[in-house]
Amino acid sequence: MRPSMRFLEKLRLPRSANGRLPLRVLTALSFLGAALLSVMGAAWAAMVIESRSAEGIDAALKAAGYDWAGVATDGLQVTLSGTAPTEAARFRALSVAGTVVDADRVTDAMDVVDAAALKAPDFKIEILRNGDGISLIGLIPSDADHDRIVEDLKDIAGSGTLTDMLETAQHPVPKGWDAAVSYGIAALKNLPRAKISVAADKVSVTAISDSAAEKAKLESNLSRKRPEGLRVTLDISAPRPVITPFTLRFLIDGEGARFDACSAENETSRDRIVAAAVAAGAQGKQRCTIGLGVPTPTWSDAVTMALAAMKELGAGSITFSDADISLIAADSVSQADFDRVVGELESNLPEVFSLHAVLTPKPEQTAEVIVPEFTATLGPKGKLEMRGRLGDEQSRDAVQNYALSRFGTQMVHTATRITPDMPQGWPIRVLAALEALGELAEGQVTVRADSIAVRGKTGSTDARDTVARILSSKLGEGQRFDLNITYDEKLDPLLGLPTPEECVASVNEVMASEKINFEPGSAHITKEGGAILDKIAEIVKTCPDVPMEIGGHTDSQGREEMNLALSEDRAEAVLAGLMDRRILTSHLTAMGYGETVPIADNGTEAGREANRRIEFRLVTPPGQETATEDTAAATEGDGAAPQDTATSDGGGTDAAQDTAGTDGDGTNAAQDAAAPEPTVEAQQATEETPHPKVRPESGGN
Repeated sequence: MRPSMRFLEKLRLPRSANGRLPLRVLTALSFLGAALLSVMGAAWAAMVIESRSAEGIDAALKAAGYDWAGVATDGLQVTLSGTAPTEAARFRALSVAGTVVDADRVTDAMDVVDAAALKAPDFKIEILRNGDGISLIGLIPSDADHDRIVEDLKDIAGSGTLTDMLETAQHPVPKGWDAAVSYGIAALKNLPRAKISVAADKVSVTAISDSAAEKAKLESNLSRKRPEGLRVTLDISAPRPVITPFTLRFLIDGEGARFDACSAENETSRDRIVAAAVAAGAQGKQRCTIGLGVPTPTWSDAVTMALAAMKELGAGSITFSDADISLIAADSVSQADFDRVVGELESNLPEVFSLHAVLTPKPEQTAEVIVPEFTATLGPKGKLEMRGRLGDEQSRDAVQNYALSRFGTQMVHTATRITPDMPQGWPIRVLAALEALGELAEGQVTVRADSIAVRGKTGSTDARDTVARILSSKLGEGQRFDLNITYDEKLDPLLGLPTPEECVASVNEVMASEKINFEPGSAHITKEGGAILDKIAEIVKTCPDVPMEIGGHTDSQGREEMNLALSEDRAEAVLAGLMDRRILTSHLTAMGYGETVPIADNGTEAGREANRRIEFRLVTPPGQETATEDTAAATEGDGAAPQDTATSDGGGTDAAQDTAGTDGDGTNAAQDAAAPEPTVEAQQATEETPHPKVRPESGGN
């Protein structure tokens, strides 16, 4: 039986008498078959449309660069998924899909990346140091050297505690981060009370120093050591000085209105005083020292009244020494104006103040009278010359002894004469003038019976105030003195600190022609070498924080171990010699290199003599090397030792040469030819190609 018949048999469809299906059944089956075929065709068509839509949209998205977008279809509906980098990218992906199919068929199931999550956090370290220890808080990259930071700060904290509250984030280390951290830690070493904020591009230092001089020194050193490209903000405060006596001096003369000295107890008082001075005719920026020791809270009230009085008088001077006021009106002031102004001032001054006022008499047309005079001149090199008149032997001895103790026994030249019947208080006036002159770098004082004139240059911004304070307290009320003191920053010992390169260059100048000699085969410095060490010590005094290495070198004669030990001992001997000369050596390191770094041929006597040497080399902190490619290439090309160093004679022989009887002292022409004169430029190449580290544990002081 045919399969179709078996199927129909199973269906048990009604049959006609002749065994055939009725017509109505055949008709129904035909309709059923057509329906099945239609459904199957529609399903197939939908599948084709889905596939082509997905393929078309996917191709369009990839062509537009949106590989992150996924496409899924469900019938005619298209769903876009994935995470867009930005909201704009998500919208553009929808637009691209809308160009392939009807936009109504597209469903948006995309996410957008959180912008805050993509952005690297602000990495920053806050370091707080006080007497109890160091606190460390902030956020650093995971790849940063956390352990090194902690170890370096532990060394600084010493016996104090270190509180580590640093957190990490998984992001790349920002550019400049390591240099900024190293600079911040180095700055903290010299700041026992400080807060340092470290970021990749900026370091902020807030600290308290012991004095104004220490503040200036710290600011100079920190500015000099700043890595290139790093912004540094310094806020170092110094404790307010104690001003005794609390002094102010204001005058009006042919040169205009100005302060010779000014003191105030706080910023408000200072601003009031400066405003009163400007109103009285002072021009330009006015300097007024804020300090401790004000005699009364009404100080600024009294000063502003006095300055207003000076404006009324038009010429003269007024001096405050604590609560004592001395007003000297010029001879151009009329008696009526003097009486009126002084009367008003006396009536209005706070009770604690005492006013002594003098009107300079008008000059009389009389014959010229020769008045006694004493002058003292301080030269730029510290030489003091005293000329003029003193009252008796006792006065001359007192003046002479003070000058010798103040200016040095070898720096005083005296050409004074004794004249009886000198004005009362003459020795006190002379001694006060010499004390004032001692505050200057160079200048002259002239002492007369009615006045003292001080003129000169100084490297201290406080010198004028100090001189005025000395004279007003020593001379008493009603005494006239004239000051013409100029500040020269070239004479400022703090601003004039040499750079590290200048320090090495100065040592080079000494050691280019002279060398430190040692006794043969030993580390004992000869008498001639000691004289050279004296000169080097004077230079190193001006470089208190410049890190330098003292390297000892030998020739190749003898055993390597003995040469290494000898070079090390000689470097230590130079370091000890500087300590004996009262040099702080915390920034100096002694290293022995033996025969490992020759600068000349060990096959000749002249070459061996050149190789026996002491070298001073600038040590540059990590991350601050500035060697140029040219100098580095030059050092690498000839294989010689770096020439940045200040070189001195090894003086004497290596251990093996001692037994041969070679003295090896002094220098000679052959040595000069073998050992080229060191230069600072070559020093930079040394920093790029440092000496091999031989027995580093021998360094230190």
